[in-house]
Amino acid sequence: MPKPKTQKGGALIIPGSEKVDRSKQILGISVGVFVFTILLALLDYMKFMELPMDWIDWIIIGMMVMVGPYGFYMSARWKRIKQIESRLPDFLRDVAEAGRFGMTLAEAIVVASSGRYGALTPEIKKMAAQIEWGVPANEALRLFAERVKTPLVQRMTSIIMKASDAGGNVADVLTMVAHDARETMLTETEKSIVMSTYVSVIYISFFVFIATIVILTASFLPQMELAGSQLKEATEKIGTAQMGSVSGIDVTVIPSVEFAFLLATLAHAVGDGIMAGVLQKGSVAIGLRHSFIMLLVAFLILRLLFG
Repeated sequence: MPKPKTQKGGALIIPGSEKVDRSKQILGISVGVFVFTILLALLDYMKFMELPMDWIDWIIIGMMVMVGPYGFYMSARWKRIKQIESRLPDFLRDVAEAGRFGMTLAEAIVVASSGRYGALTPEIKKMAAQIEWGVPANEALRLFAERVKTPLVQRMTSIIMKASDAGGNVADVLTMVAHDARETMLTETEKSIVMSTYVSVIYISFFVFIATIVILTASFLPQMELAGSQLKEATEKIGTAQMGSVSGIDVTVIPSVEFAFLLATLAHAVGDGIMAGVLQKGSVAIGLRHSFIMLLVAFLILRLLFG
């Protein structure tokens, strides 16, 4: 059983109350790597260094490093929280059953902690350990809500805590809360299924955009360059005076057009990915995972086809 620790000032740290959230550290490291790649790109662009890749490649890699780790971490964290929420009704039902046998809320939580609730089990054991160390049941529930920190868990724990403070039959309240939690999760599941269709549309539209860029870069721009060269040769042979008002094609802008296509692809990848995350999960951070996938696909396709 974990022992309570004492921090500076004599304050007691309750076992299992520590929050482990590495999102800020991961985001900080990712941003640091992105800034480093930007510096490398600037040094390469200004010819102070000779790097094995083009300067724009370093910027793209930096963007992927910035959005990828943070996006995947937040997605994994969201998935774990949803796994916890999915077993919450089972735990509340078991606590309610124990309460009907005359146990207090604290005793019912300790008894229910011996059950198996998947990803929720470690959190239940933390609550039981806190209660066994003398922490009130309401305080253990509050710490649990702070660790998980989702609207559903916070609403459920708030109702239970208020019912416990008011006295009366907490078992009936727990049963009602368990039913409400299950209905809420069913609604969220149905919403997620519907929104997954829109996410698929976003991916399809992005790949259509990539295909358009590939066709333009591989077919249209080379033909423009060829036509410009032929027109220039004809002008030199016949003479400008005899060509009349026919204007030439400025082929020097073609690299700029290709670069504009690349920038548009990057903007679409980041923006479409964020939109997919907001539609599917209601979170910009989770959308960064989709942005990473789109950036990676765009980078591989454009670099493999055009070097």
